[in-house]
Amino acid sequence: MPSTPATVITRFAPSPTGWIHVGNLRTALMNYLIARKAGGEFILRLDDTDQERSKQEYIDGLKADLDWLGIRYDRIEQQSKRMARYAEAAEQLKGAGRFYECFETPVELDLKRKKQLNMGKPPVYDRAALGLTEAQKAAYRAEGRQGYWRFKLDLERIEWKDGIIGDISIDAASVSDPVLIKADGQVLYTFASSVDDVDMGVTHIVRGADHVTNTATQIQIMKALGGTPPVFAHHSLLTGPQGEELSKRLGVLSLRDLRARGVEPMALLSLMARLGSSKPVELVGSMEKLIEGFDVGSFGAAPTKFDAEDLFPLTRHHVQGLPFAAVKARIAALGVPEDQAEAFWAVAKGNITVLADLEGWWTLFRDGAEPVIDYADREFVATALALLPAQPWTTATWGEWTAAVKEATGRKGKDLFRPLRRALTGRDAGPEMADVMPLLRKVPNVAAG
Repeated sequence: MPSTPATVITRFAPSPTGWIHVGNLRTALMNYLIARKAGGEFILRLDDTDQERSKQEYIDGLKADLDWLGIRYDRIEQQSKRMARYAEAAEQLKGAGRFYECFETPVELDLKRKKQLNMGKPPVYDRAALGLTEAQKAAYRAEGRQGYWRFKLDLERIEWKDGIIGDISIDAASVSDPVLIKADGQVLYTFASSVDDVDMGVTHIVRGADHVTNTATQIQIMKALGGTPPVFAHHSLLTGPQGEELSKRLGVLSLRDLRARGVEPMALLSLMARLGSSKPVELVGSMEKLIEGFDVGSFGAAPTKFDAEDLFPLTRHHVQGLPFAAVKARIAALGVPEDQAEAFWAVAKGNITVLADLEGWWTLFRDGAEPVIDYADREFVATALALLPAQPWTTATWGEWTAAVKEATGRKGKDLFRPLRRALTGRDAGPEMADVMPLLRKVPNVAAG
């Protein structure tokens, strides 16, 4: 029986057959934000009826990804534990004359489709199985065929007001009666999801535009089960940055891979909460602000370009704004002395994109850099290093040293400062050298340049 609904109940129903990717996240986040904005309930529901492909490691990875992002579900459901309920619902539909057994092989179905197309007709299942007698069914079983089950659609227009696309109307006569239970007994998504959405009182569903036809059939299935269909919204599908199909690349756009590349949760959430909407993409400081500003009606139906590289400016903005307290433990783990840790963060943070970049800066400060010295500057750098005062250095050291070098060599401007920065850090740009000097441990060896 349907649960007593809260004001709003949404769900995220992934199949644990692989690592979740940005496309999955977009769906999860929209449903989560709708529920939280309304003070409702968000369900994580594992579509694991395909026991052969569903793996515990993917379930564990999914939970870890959601936890990393701060997407908290109110409860978790697992379809593999609801098989008895699906069998009960199947009997209900059989009793209502809405479920019928079929025996065509894939080859026979393909031949039917080709024949219909050759005749200029839509390739819709012809419902031949409805005319089978019990004797004919028994004969098929004797041949070794196993029956599978289709839902008998009412041949009428299925209409609903979509939260993103607007008014949708689909003629059920243009759609094949959907297969809901395979010959091997596997309960398919279209059926299990419909039963669950009715039983769990789901009130709002956001999912990809590729599900529009599924929605039409599921509306009839839900009504046949005695349920009230939820409010549906179908978001646009993601493409690559040049408009190319993204589905083939989603395997390298898994959340675990993006996390490994240093993408920050708020950068990813900020992009996904606005991408494809009329609102500008900008870094949002907290989940609470994301919830407050979310409006599913601001999204469009046109394909939406996604470029993973867009995550890094947002990540840089987020990382560079972090207070020292947020990175203190990470900096300590690098081996930065406690009395230098805060100064190190102040110097390095403006020159990193991801937090992993901190290690490179600490390695430079701790071990020194391979000096970069142009041949024409070798004598100048040697003279300058001879004037470099003994350590420890302070923030005043750079100014005092370069003033002495200028007086001794006559160099000034970039001809003075650039060769010295390159000699000390091996880089053409970076933090203010006055701030770098107290952190440097080693004087470069000119012979190495």
